Amino acid sequence: MILTPDQARNQIRDWQGAGDRVVFTNGCFDLLHPGHLALLEAARDLGDHLVVGVNSDTSVRRLKGPERPLIPEKDRARLLDGLKPVDLVVVFSELTPRSLIARLGPDILVKGGDYSPDQVVGRTEVEARGGRVVIVPLVPGYSTTALLQRLKNAGGNSLDTP
Repeated sequence: MILTPDQARNQIRDWQGAGDRVVFTNGCFDLLHPGHLALLEAARDLGDHLVVGVNSDTSVRRLKGPERPLIPEKDRARLLDGLKPVDLVVVFSELTPRSLIARLGPDILVKGGDYSPDQVVGRTEVEARGGRVVIVPLVPGYSTTALLQRLKNAGGNSLDTP
């Protein structure tokens, strides 16, 4: 389901009230690839429900440049919502998810292996509530930036998997 931050907070309260553990991760998720799916599957395995924060088009442009995102936020949210590990998707417009994380109050915060725990935005907010941060190893060879570069270099030829 795709919800507003307020709707998401209410849903998370219901889940936590029933004793369920809520996991949160976030990202741009522009050009969804197997590395994204591996992160989402690993995150979901850590709890009962997975909530995914998706950067809005405006925040992606500010983070990645004027050529991005390639896929509009509503479509990125829909793609994520259709994935088996994902229970809830919420779009946020800030550059970081810090305020969203504080508002939602997840039990576990997950990021990919390109982060160290002390670099994870929202760590303080989650740990202050008794939660924890988990770093999931990356799948080698997969990143949206690398995929875009490979597409550019391929010049219309097919791509082999990394």
